[in-house]
Amino acid sequence: MYLGLLVLLTFHEYGHAWMALQCGDDTAKQQGRCSLNPLVHIDPIGTVFLPLLMIFMPGAGRFLIGWARPVPVNPHNLRQPQRDDILISLAGPVMNLILAVVLMGLARLAWMVGAESVMKLCSETAYLSLLLCFFNLLPIPPLDGSHVLRNLTRMSYETYYSIARYGFIIIIVVLQFPPVRALLSGVTVGTWEMIGGWFGLT
Repeated sequence: MYLGLLVLLTFHEYGHAWMALQCGDDTAKQQGRCSLNPLVHIDPIGTVFLPLLMIFMPGAGRFLIGWARPVPVNPHNLRQPQRDDILISLAGPVMNLILAVVLMGLARLAWMVGAESVMKLCSETAYLSLLLCFFNLLPIPPLDGSHVLRNLTRMSYETYYSIARYGFIIIIVVLQFPPVRALLSGVTVGTWEMIGGWFGLT
């Protein structure tokens, strides 16, 4: 599942880079980030430390989360900075949502041919993709939801980055609250079961 996480994070960041390019900013492309190579997206904390901490943390179960190195975006290159920044921020979670649908479709095909181990792998990776989608929508820097909140509230870059300096600590603290974990798990499971229902999987 950790290898699956690396793949999902890679597609997540590629979604950001691709959307930035569509909005007129080629900064990520110039830095080699518009790529499906996992090595260019690895973040020491979000891709290595935090996921491994979740794996070995007692009681964490399959609550595996993380993030990759943020895709660089130059707002001065965007055609409509506020709108485009929101689109770029949401592109990563949307990519995870699309991947979940594709993976559940593959799980259905695997079930039809009797490949139960492949079906289980695809289904669990789809669950992980959805968890990443909703986790990244939390309004805490450096997560994608924080960029959306910054634009909607017209928060200054100075204020945002002063908060972002403590983002990792804030995320760790927030995830210790059972209601937050229950909300993330509930939304993830509900969406996972809904998509599974589309393909006749229960």
